[in-house]
Amino acid sequence: MQGVKVLVIDADQGSAELLRLCLEKDGYSVFFSSNGEEGLSKFAAVRPDIVLLDAVLPAIDGWQVCREIRKTSSVPLIFITSKSEVFDRVLGLELGADDYIVKPFDGKEVIARIKAVCRRIGPKKQDDDLREVHYDGLDIDMSKYELKVRGKIVDAPPKELELLFHLASHPNTVFNRDQLLDEVWGFEYYGGSRTIDVHIKRLRDKLDGVSKEWSLGTVWSVGYKFELNEGSDGN
Repeated sequence: MQGVKVLVIDADQGSAELLRLCLEKDGYSVFFSSNGEEGLSKFAAVRPDIVLLDAVLPAIDGWQVCREIRKTSSVPLIFITSKSEVFDRVLGLELGADDYIVKPFDGKEVIARIKAVCRRIGPKKQDDDLREVHYDGLDIDMSKYELKVRGKIVDAPPKELELLFHLASHPNTVFNRDQLLDEVWGFEYYGGSRTIDVHIKRLRDKLDGVSKEWSLGTVWSVGYKFELNEGSDGN
């Protein structure tokens, strides 16, 4: 992967060195940080293509680092950490991570996971408009991870926003829960499919009554869709 920049944020020198050896052998350019605060500064300076992040960090922990990165960027991010409880895995993915690997890890697996995430996400889009959708009273900008409702910014956790963007990018297309888990959360998600129902409910609470031109529709016993009423269209 010549020219691809990887930022490793990990306080464990042993893990960091193992990652360096594996990544550089595969042609990646590797940058390091040993704490969360420095990691965020280096993220802004380096503008990496991939982030490998430990949850256990001094200064600012990995959970908060992930939150901060997801406020401005959809860069592929993989947690590599010793925190192995299901709760931790689910939290990492809910915060916007694309994958989650538990230490101790195998270097070949890390490389395979990186390549799988990159294939799933696809190449970077040069046109920022491809990361935006606009409907009556609704603007979603994934380059900024920003949701606007009637022109005002509305707070939305990363996965809520990614779910809404995915549905709104495919108007009138019905997705079942398993499809949404695979395409939004990723195949390594450890929670149940009912998390989709919870996120849809939260989105509906935020979007209730915004427009008569579109809605988050339910197709009973199948799944969900972003439904455009007749005569309406995104732009």
